[in-house]
Amino acid sequence: MKPADWAVLATALVSIVSYGLYRSRGSNTVDRYLLAGRTMPWYAMALSIMATQASAITFISTTGQAYVDGMRFVQFYFGLPIAMVIICATVVPLFHRTRVYTAYEYLENRFDSKTRSLASIVFLCQRGLSAGLTIYAPALVLSVILGWPERLTTSLVGAVVVMYTVTGGIKAVTWSDVQQMGIIVFGLIASLVTALALLPDSVSVFDAAYLAGVAGRLNAVTTHFDWQDRYNIWSGLLGGTFLFLAYFGCDQSQVQRYLTGRSIAQSRLSLIFNAVAKIPMQAFILFIGAMVFVFYLFAQPPLLFQRAELQRIQSRAEYPALASDYSRAFDRRKNAAVSIVESRHAGDSAQKERGIVEYRAAQRELDSTRARASRLVEQSGGEKGFNDTNYIFLSFVTQHLPVGIVGLVIAVILAATMSASSGEINSLATVTVIDIYRRHFRSGASDRHYLLASRWATAFWGVYAVCFAGFAGRLGPLIVAVNQVGSLFYGTLLGCFVLALGFRRVGGTAAFWGMLIGEAAILATAALTGISWLWYNVIGCVTVVAAALAITYAKPGEPVRKALSE
Repeated sequence: MKPADWAVLATALVSIVSYGLYRSRGSNTVDRYLLAGRTMPWYAMALSIMATQASAITFISTTGQAYVDGMRFVQFYFGLPIAMVIICATVVPLFHRTRVYTAYEYLENRFDSKTRSLASIVFLCQRGLSAGLTIYAPALVLSVILGWPERLTTSLVGAVVVMYTVTGGIKAVTWSDVQQMGIIVFGLIASLVTALALLPDSVSVFDAAYLAGVAGRLNAVTTHFDWQDRYNIWSGLLGGTFLFLAYFGCDQSQVQRYLTGRSIAQSRLSLIFNAVAKIPMQAFILFIGAMVFVFYLFAQPPLLFQRAELQRIQSRAEYPALASDYSRAFDRRKNAAVSIVESRHAGDSAQKERGIVEYRAAQRELDSTRARASRLVEQSGGEKGFNDTNYIFLSFVTQHLPVGIVGLVIAVILAATMSASSGEINSLATVTVIDIYRRHFRSGASDRHYLLASRWATAFWGVYAVCFAGFAGRLGPLIVAVNQVGSLFYGTLLGCFVLALGFRRVGGTAAFWGMLIGEAAILATAALTGISWLWYNVIGCVTVVAAALAITYAKPGEPVRKALSE
């Protein structure tokens, strides 16, 4: 990066952190530190929720996902609006009326303490792992820019996030997110405009879209049904609905955002805003990845986007032939792309069809050569299952964007992760203190004691996330990994809340064992079948409900509590 890029980066990050800490003044009680005194307006909550989802993983991995697999990942979000409407009608008013700090407090009101504790532990396992993935993403950015080892950059990013979160609490997190969303939107627009501006003069925006579509990079909707296909309209609508019901209804990292709202109406507005805006935003980010793909039709991309692994294989005897094959396949694809554009302009449909056939054949050859290079990485002592998807957008940004814009995009990526990581770590601390420590180890202590405990818990989960981040690079595309990790646990949580809200005869013991059976079903599905992870949420939820009902009717007579709101 140039000095101007570093100046833009530093200015953006300092302003975001300073503004958040300034707005967090007065966070000197547990209620203010964890829930901002329940005073947040709807727009701050809405932008904070969206910014939390738009972590560095979104920019680094989603664009790379579109580059290699097209836009069909957007179907993952098709169930979001459905889930938001259901949540607004059910748990939002319930949580507000009961004045809970966490979603799992309600489960003790409805069931018993062991069910609450089990749900809390499930959340801590899931969100603790996800926080590590979130921290790894910006560490990846710094490793690419500075050439430092990923372990070092992971530790540095983690330290900054922990200090920021320990100091400011949820109020600092939320107001920083508001400012950050403006930078995110501007950075996204700048990235797309730059990618299009760098195309050859003869290639229009419509030509670029056509070339992306011919290569399967604009395949936003897939209608066929396949249990093993991660992204189709059916898994998105059904599996996605279950996932987002669990995410926004049962995951404390999101529940805590709308618990800060000053009223039920304000919290509902924040969720409805996300229901309307999230899919277009995600499609826009994926489209940027597709346009980066088109840019690399005319400017030869590296054989591998991860420079360290590319350097690893350059000394191997197989490399010269591999590089030659790659250059030849690129030239073949480029010539075919030029032919398609020229025939489109000339109205020569026959020539265009011949160009498309050659274009797709060259793309397959290019993909095959990259796959050979990935296998060579493994054979040379690199990571098993090597995947460089997470490096694609970073390579484009650092090598091709103009001075100043590079710093802005990097600032967006780092600021997004500061937001997402701080929110996750804050929610982990909340559940640790409220649902575990205060409930089972130290009840009746002073507010100051619990405030101090919250800060220590925040620091602990930050260190935990940094430790797990060391394994994140082995999990493939981060945008897939973070949702896959969540799906291993979300179905269990969702099933428990479905029992609490919809099945009055089910007691705490049945719900407790139902959760254990449901989690076992999810883990068995993941280990023994090829079923896509989006379906884990459906399988887990249905299993929890079915098992709890079976226990209830097989052994009737367990006393059933009523929640406080009833």
